[in-house]
Amino acid sequence: MNGHKYITLSVQVESLTKIYGEQKAVDNISFSAEPGHILGFLGPNGAGKSTTMKMLTCFIPQTSGKASVCGFDINGNSMDVRRNIGYLAEHNPLYLDMYIKESLNFTADIHRVSNKAKRIAEVIELTGLGEEQHKIIGALSKGYRQRVGLAQAILHNPQVLILDEPTSGLDPNQIIGIRNLIKDIGKIKSVILSTHIMQEVEAICDQVIIINKGKIVANDSIRQLYIDNNNKTLEDIFISLTN
Repeated sequence: MNGHKYITLSVQVESLTKIYGEQKAVDNISFSAEPGHILGFLGPNGAGKSTTMKMLTCFIPQTSGKASVCGFDINGNSMDVRRNIGYLAEHNPLYLDMYIKESLNFTADIHRVSNKAKRIAEVIELTGLGEEQHKIIGALSKGYRQRVGLAQAILHNPQVLILDEPTSGLDPNQIIGIRNLIKDIGKIKSVILSTHIMQEVEAICDQVIIINKGKIVANDSIRQLYIDNNNKTLEDIFISLTN
């Protein structure tokens, strides 16, 4: 030991690029995320946010560059990457005719979760689904459906959580509930949160990346962004960097 303190990076992205035909959807981006931090990933529609998330979660291959999750390369070790990531997509895909517990059982079987009943009970408690747990998913409000999506994403205890617009379409009380849940999870895991809602980022994120036309135009702590931009609001900073 040489006395240096090392921070283990959960996500490491280097020169990542995705080209569709003539269009560079993601253009040579580099960033990292570490445990115990919530990283806000901001950008206008079509900026490359969802494409980046799809590459990190091994849904689509990159054109060039590289990325790793918990030390596993997204190309060479895609199964290990998937084991270490929980992903809540923007359009939360749920089996609406399943009961909550039935759906979590199904997800636990896919991930080969050990001590399944205990882990499902823990996750139901953590996501505040206790009173609803015997209901069919199709009968739930949108806020509770988002909780089910989060429960599925964290069930296998991944080190990295990627959330794409997790509070879109929720009412103010539901938004606060989901934000508090994400904050709690972010104390021990790496969370990458894609959102259009500036107040959400100001409320829960430690670090902010702003992406525009496939390129990163800001990557800093919220505090430093304020200092560098004469204490403008995050909304004003976003507009000035993406217009």
